[in-house]
Amino acid sequence: MKHDRINIIVIGFALFSMFFGAGNIIFPPFLGMGAGPQWFIGFICYYMADIGLSIIAIFALIRNNGEISNVTNRIGTIPGELMISIMILCIGPFIAIPRTGATVHEMFFLPIIGDIPPVISTSVFFILVLILTIRESAVIDIIGKFLTPVLFVGLLILIICGIVSPIGDISAAPMMNNVVVSGVNAGYQTMDVLAAMIFGIIIVKNVTEKGYAETKIKNKIVRNSSLVAASGLLIVYCGLTYLGATVSGIFSLRINRSELIVNITEELMGSTGVIILGIVVTLACLTTAVALVSASADYFCTLSNERISYKFLVVVICLMSAFIANFGIDKIVLLAQPVLSIIYPGALTLIVLALFPDKIHDYTIRFAVAGAMIGSLLEVLYGQGLLTFDFIPNLPLSSFGFGWLTLAVCAGIIGSIFKKTLTVKTQ
Repeated sequence: MKHDRINIIVIGFALFSMFFGAGNIIFPPFLGMGAGPQWFIGFICYYMADIGLSIIAIFALIRNNGEISNVTNRIGTIPGELMISIMILCIGPFIAIPRTGATVHEMFFLPIIGDIPPVISTSVFFILVLILTIRESAVIDIIGKFLTPVLFVGLLILIICGIVSPIGDISAAPMMNNVVVSGVNAGYQTMDVLAAMIFGIIIVKNVTEKGYAETKIKNKIVRNSSLVAASGLLIVYCGLTYLGATVSGIFSLRINRSELIVNITEELMGSTGVIILGIVVTLACLTTAVALVSASADYFCTLSNERISYKFLVVVICLMSAFIANFGIDKIVLLAQPVLSIIYPGALTLIVLALFPDKIHDYTIRFAVAGAMIGSLLEVLYGQGLLTFDFIPNLPLSSFGFGWLTLAVCAGIIGSIFKKTLTVKTQ
């Protein structure tokens, strides 16, 4: 029993650091600053859209025997492989992994070392990622036992300083028009929900390697480890959002996200604090990058039936990510926004419905996922001014960013009716 508790804590810390990457550091303070007096509401929306949905995704995975194919194949083998491949490319070499390298450049190398070309800093960063990732079996223990405790303690020091000696008073009114939507969108931008299914693969595999072969016990270890990670992230996210709220009367929404957290740290802890922040950011981005590179390489290795080796894929992903990282955080975030707005609704719909593997038919899931993605595509096109259909902004829950949910529910009902019609005809 004692050994189980230790494993749960180690794996939980590993999962904590996998989730806590570049976006998780820069989004909460900016949200808190913009939300002002409504910072706690913004935090709750952010937390639920990020970690709340991510934990649901992990639970959905273990409800389907820890096999991601059991989840994605509910919409068909080819569509399922296409969806998971797109998700992995987003959380992998196209967006999330490069963003970790860009964040380290802007929040460690520039403030501490000085004006250094990004090609140098990103090269150094991804060489280190490569070294840590090339030995697949060592990833979880390296992250959980050594890097995460340092990361967590560093963040707690910063948060405690901000609570004991707040930089300023919280503004009387929020700067954001809709704190709820802003919180949800910030949670989306972390891409943790997409990553959760991939992280779950690593966690389930590691739990199995530790000798937990029985399904019930294995699922219990994974579930409890997820709750450990969620608890740690609850403390950190709440603290960082509050720190942002304490400068809501000082800065405006025009400030750069990475610049904001650097300024907050410098006000609280001086130049020493900036160095600590740089180390914390580097550790956070490093642990996330290691997890994402490992997961991406493992998936595509499996997809190719091991015709492409894991180590070769690790090298390719690191090289590609280092190249894209040189474009900087702002351009990467700008690229991510419309892509995530289209992918997220379909992924969320699939994840939630996968919680009930024996109660919801595949036709219902296929139609619902298609409806969600069509709805999200319409919302993106309307937001870009490419469509002028008046019904789009008037859909239920559209003011909260969930207008696509109406189309998902309607499509799911149509799929259920379609299945019943086919069943009647075949009898």
